[in-house]
Amino acid sequence: MADGDGLGEAAIAAASPASAPGLSPSLGWRERLRAGLAGTGASLWFVAGLGLLYALRVPLRLCENLAAVTVFLNSLTPKFYVALTGTSSLISGLIFIFEWWYFHKHGTSFIEQVSVSHLRPLMGGTESSISEPGSPSNNRESETSRQNLSECKVWRNPLNLFRGAEYRRYTWVTGKEPLTYYDMNLSAQDHQTFFTCDTDFLRPSDTVMQKAWRERNPPARIKAAYQALELNNDCATAYVLLAEEEATTIVDAERLFKQALKAGETIYRRSQQCQHQSPQHEAQLRRDTNVLVYIKRRLAMCARKLGRIREAVKIMRDLMKEFPPLTMLNIHENLLESLLELQAYADVQAVLAKYDDISLPKSAAICYTAALLKTRTVSDKFSPETASRRGLSTAEINAVEAIHRAVEFNPHVPKYLLEMKSLILPPEHILKRGDSEAIAYAFFHLQHWKRIEGALHLLQCTWEGTFRMIPYPLEKGHLFYPYPSCTETADRELLPSFHHVSVYPKKEIPFFIHFTAGLCSSTAMIAFLTHQFPEIMGVFAKAVSMISRTCIEYL
Repeated sequence: MADGDGLGEAAIAAASPASAPGLSPSLGWRERLRAGLAGTGASLWFVAGLGLLYALRVPLRLCENLAAVTVFLNSLTPKFYVALTGTSSLISGLIFIFEWWYFHKHGTSFIEQVSVSHLRPLMGGTESSISEPGSPSNNRESETSRQNLSECKVWRNPLNLFRGAEYRRYTWVTGKEPLTYYDMNLSAQDHQTFFTCDTDFLRPSDTVMQKAWRERNPPARIKAAYQALELNNDCATAYVLLAEEEATTIVDAERLFKQALKAGETIYRRSQQCQHQSPQHEAQLRRDTNVLVYIKRRLAMCARKLGRIREAVKIMRDLMKEFPPLTMLNIHENLLESLLELQAYADVQAVLAKYDDISLPKSAAICYTAALLKTRTVSDKFSPETASRRGLSTAEINAVEAIHRAVEFNPHVPKYLLEMKSLILPPEHILKRGDSEAIAYAFFHLQHWKRIEGALHLLQCTWEGTFRMIPYPLEKGHLFYPYPSCTETADRELLPSFHHVSVYPKKEIPFFIHFTAGLCSSTAMIAFLTHQFPEIMGVFAKAVSMISRTCIEYL
């Protein structure tokens, strides 16, 4: 692994010029004074405390009080010390367990959070550096926060599975729910956006379906779909709901989607003829267009799952030609996966040339597929030993750069491709650059990496070298925007509880966890030694008390 990391750094150094470090704006005298006072404040308080203690040593009768405390401690038996240290060890152990649990659940220390949120305002604490409105630092923070909000947008998974035929079958076999409530609630909102409009009251079947999409209970949704079909046998959205949730096999889902397609095309042609009559008719056409595109896309996915890959590719290409404005649906990602299954790498490169553009949003499918194509040209002959002797060729440098680019975009994917983490069923929604997107990509594309000889070996040798190029802490990125800090929270909402969410960058264990662990261990050790060697520990305690008394008397 170390050789691979070195190869990654050599490739980047040879292929790209060194970037100049950013220049920080000069600070004013007020900022310098505030920073100096913040740095020396703790020392001043410590010196002032010592001086006050020395000045009040006579009025407070410190020597006499310390002598009384020493006599009291000498009169205590070893059993008292065993009980005291044992109780302290138990309490600190409970605090340590709670801190560890809270850190793994919420990603922060409970004691630190309480100190910052509640104790610090009571003590009159303020932020060490306060940016004035309009200052460069404040502008940079606002820009970063806006970027984080856009990066943490949740997207519909373009390769999401079928609820009845796949997700529910998983539940039947394992007894686990692969979808979270948050994920299913987002899907319900998507369905209401895509499949309803303001003119639904004009058709009774659409009115019933509008209520069905809002229903939380799956049997109630299926029952409402049958009611809509009783009112109108050509209700396309009712067939869609039954295909998604009632069908238990892909064959049954495809049969229902074909019925939905027949009804959807009829309604779409009818809406096209009336679209210019009123704004309501235009909204109805948009809704019918969404329904038709959704049906055709799902039919293409059914064909892909049933092995009719060329038919699936044709449907997707026709969709992209017929409805080019609907690029936000990311149909090209479905097309990329099908073309990789056909091993039509030239067609894959053509799709990437169109969608791997700086003006278009990136995804793990785009970045890692581009890396896979460049890896394919050199992976079968790649050897770390040979490359370390003769250096990397131009093609190998391009492949390593592509891998580093993909890993910087989503650092969670390699562990799934290298099978260092177990895969689960992908959610219906993903967070770009997050663990949910990594699962969705690896679930469908792992087989394509395995098919190319040496591709996973080259990935294993070079992917960790990416993190040496990214600044730490992550105040800026290398090829992309800085990695957002909100991915962990969103991924925990999207992914089931039995999955261990991948976190990047890995959070350091807070100070109070180390402190409570050390306190628990030390007090337990003292309790054990006091119980086993009471005489020796008694002598040690007396020696400590005598040393303390001597120090006070000297002061």
